[in-house]
Amino acid sequence: MHSFARHLHSAPDAAQSMKTKGLVMDQGWRYDLTVGFADAVLFRGQRRDMLRAAIALASIQPGEAVLDVGCGTGTLALDAQRRVGATGRVRGIDPGPQQLARARAKAARRKLPVDFQLGVIEQIPFPDQTFDVVFSTLMMHHLPAGLKRQGLAEIARVLKPGGRLVIADFIRRQDRKSRFAHLHAGGSRVADLAALVQEAGFTQIETRDMHAARFSAFPGAGLLKAVKPA
Repeated sequence: MHSFARHLHSAPDAAQSMKTKGLVMDQGWRYDLTVGFADAVLFRGQRRDMLRAAIALASIQPGEAVLDVGCGTGTLALDAQRRVGATGRVRGIDPGPQQLARARAKAARRKLPVDFQLGVIEQIPFPDQTFDVVFSTLMMHHLPAGLKRQGLAEIARVLKPGGRLVIADFIRRQDRKSRFAHLHAGGSRVADLAALVQEAGFTQIETRDMHAARFSAFPGAGLLKAVKPA
């Protein structure tokens, strides 16, 4: 894994972050600075494009309730808030306090009422059937297999019947075709994610691939959309 990935994956003080069996990234503004540079210079904007594709895939409607699990510094959640409008609501959870502090600062600066709070995928802090849409972006490859199953069960619990789940993740290193494939070690096989999502009871599963552009170090990504049965 190159220095960019190693820097972002440094472990936070366990006493300052909510305990989880998954990997925690907690760099705050440094995360945005590093990721912004990497996306502009190495990925040619494709990380940003992937998040936009995930938002579009969710087909968010005004007035809906949206949750971003593993929200990081809030980039996707802030975009979702613009889609739901004044009558909707967006929540973001993350185990990293510095990530959340940065997300709250960005929301305040943009005057967007997104609620960011400490939370982990294995114990989502909301009642049953709260949300119309749940996002998980660039985090599934940080979770061991058992935690993926536990997290998907929790997502199904907090989704309303007919609610949508959207997952986006880098593809596995061994499946990449780019000559820059070694630059980021983490990733998922979208077929494996689809199988886990189906196992969790979701239906109407759609998957899409996003390939690296020429001369981009973007590792490629898979996007998945699924529906909780009514």
